[in-house]
Amino acid sequence: MIKTDDALKQELFAGHDPAMLAVWQKAVVGIAGAGGLGTNIAVSLARAGIGKLILADFDIVSVTNLNRQQFFLDQVGLPKVTALKVNLERINPFCEVVVYNDRIHPDNLAEVFGTCDILMEALDGADQKQMLIETWQELYPERILIGASGLSGYGRNELIRTIKLDNIYLCGDGVSELQSGISPVAPRVGIVANMQANLCLELLIKLGSE
Repeated sequence: MIKTDDALKQELFAGHDPAMLAVWQKAVVGIAGAGGLGTNIAVSLARAGIGKLILADFDIVSVTNLNRQQFFLDQVGLPKVTALKVNLERINPFCEVVVYNDRIHPDNLAEVFGTCDILMEALDGADQKQMLIETWQELYPERILIGASGLSGYGRNELIRTIKLDNIYLCGDGVSELQSGISPVAPRVGIVANMQANLCLELLIKLGSE
């Protein structure tokens, strides 16, 4: 039996708290970066029922991405945001996904992410992370940004935590740095990404109750 969109949507989120789901479905969340952190964040938020995701990344899918990022072998060579949009729509067709195949910089951040309730930082380089945080704080000091700091290696679960600095939250161990030529390992990347996504859901509920 073919289900209608309404029936499918109701069944997909049948186990969610209706009040929380209503908040999440109204939310707009931006994700800067579609690599290990960004793709895992996006998948978790789409599964949770976020209403709209705005994704930005300028890179293409490579074979080396597949050990930790939410792509597939037949997507190698595609723009990351294009491939991720397809995957997210297969998971949750009721999540609106808007993509920008471009590098984020101070001059376009407001155009890309200006409508977001919360921005997720999922960039690679420390300079890129700093630029995003500083520009976001300058443009939207009252809005939340959830970033990551320290996710390389494996194990050491006990060191992973969340630090709050005004409206900026950082998930990770805050210590471990990426090593040249060595890819971050999927479990630790996934843990930090899902900490970011989990915190996003929590903070959206708090924002919805204000």
